[in-house]
Amino acid sequence: MTEAGEIERETQQIAEAIGRDVRALRRSRGLTLQALADKINRSVGYVSQIERGISNLGVDDLRKLGAALNVPIGFFLEHHDADPADRGIIVRAGARRKVGSREEGFTEELLSPDMTGTFEMLRTEIAPGATSKHLIHRPTEEAAFLVSGALEIWVEDRHYKLEPGDAFRFHDQNVRWHNPSDEPAILVWVVAPPVY
Repeated sequence: MTEAGEIERETQQIAEAIGRDVRALRRSRGLTLQALADKINRSVGYVSQIERGISNLGVDDLRKLGAALNVPIGFFLEHHDADPADRGIIVRAGARRKVGSREEGFTEELLSPDMTGTFEMLRTEIAPGATSKHLIHRPTEEAAFLVSGALEIWVEDRHYKLEPGDAFRFHDQNVRWHNPSDEPAILVWVVAPPVY
């Protein structure tokens, strides 16, 4: 294959992967094609072409999609440097995509290789002293394992203090959290259905 042909093939693979991510994010947020099209000021046909990987996106459209789907623009591009043999199967430690809340002291990385599964895995780091600013409620079932640090969580009106090795689960409930320690709290989550 010529170099130009290889570049074209890789460009197509990236467009298809971005399309799969856009579709998964749109569905996880309960948005129709029309609703997403309205949010980015484009036609339904254009959004459909994006999701099918047959439209080459410009930076402005990626920015609008990121804002509409509440992910950073880099989310759509970060995993495309992965070894082709790893794609869809392996997520290397240095290649995790940043997702999730933009709350201060709270970072999440996607451990799942893509957005097409029935659940997703996340790694969360909560800074010392950080507290959720509001109740979190998603129509999901979520389970987490506290790898290190300490964490306090409130599920509805019940309060729990967690130590490394503890795990918890909740389903479609109001939750908030606080890291009472002087070290980061590291958690690994499973969330179904995927939200990122």
